[in-house]
Amino acid sequence: MDKLDMMKAFITVSKEGSFTKAADKLDISNQLVSKYIAHLEDHLGVRLFNRTTRKIRLTAEGEQCVQHVQQILENIQDMEGNLGQFKNEVQGTLRISAPVSFATKHIAPLLRDFRRKNPAVKIDLQLNDRKTDVVEEGFDLALRISELKSSSLIAKRIAPIHIVTCASPEYLEKNGIPEHPDQLNPDHFLHYNYMDYNRTHLPLINALRHSIKAQRQSISSNNGDVLIEAAVAGEGYVVQPTFIVSKAVKQGKLKVILEDFAPDVMSLYVVYPHRKLTSNKLTAFIDFISHYYGEQPYWDDFQA
Repeated sequence: MDKLDMMKAFITVSKEGSFTKAADKLDISNQLVSKYIAHLEDHLGVRLFNRTTRKIRLTAEGEQCVQHVQQILENIQDMEGNLGQFKNEVQGTLRISAPVSFATKHIAPLLRDFRRKNPAVKIDLQLNDRKTDVVEEGFDLALRISELKSSSLIAKRIAPIHIVTCASPEYLEKNGIPEHPDQLNPDHFLHYNYMDYNRTHLPLINALRHSIKAQRQSISSNNGDVLIEAAVAGEGYVVQPTFIVSKAVKQGKLKVILEDFAPDVMSLYVVYPHRKLTSNKLTAFIDFISHYYGEQPYWDDFQA
């Protein structure tokens, strides 16, 4: 039997001096009030009321119990009030895990604009290209770029992520512009370690997979920015998201090639643990980021 209900029944009976009046006050049956009091007495191992046919009175133990129970109920009421206020306010620290290159290039303006609307929210942003365990590592949410597989996490799609193949004008002038992935030189592939090259059998991915299996790629890295700089320096070609390459393409440092063989479009997701009660800070952030980048993100406007 619920201890909180038992304590409420006890305090009400002590104030009203009657089981019947207490039942009316609590809008429950007289029999249920009696059960609550009996269970509380059994639980505490003391008699709380002396009962006669005409009235009931608190025992000495009951008098002491009133003070303790009243304090407990007041503490609970204060807690509910404070949490209710907290629930209605968007505040607290939001712990976010995000990919390195995306975050360093595109998340600072998002956080700035979000905090302008929600100044009481503090951000703890941790960057890592590995797949973090949101629950075990204590994150409120994570940004992920992938084709999500089944998971215990809730995932909300935020924006499309297009993948392109690029090389520097100098590299293309020296090695020629390929018209088909089979014409790519495996020795010049700048390999990003975290990309899944087994998820599809498109001609471009097949060519890249062959290069990886043969261990012929010239440079491998777990950071896309390093590979972009290597491509700009003429070391080879890269297959990277537009949110990384767009600036270099606009500046003429890289050129997009093999556009007709581009990999499948991926997505930026926000993922977070499944909870019955989602904090206001998390809800506010998800709502904000859901409309921030849109279906045509600004980083895809790089051909001008």
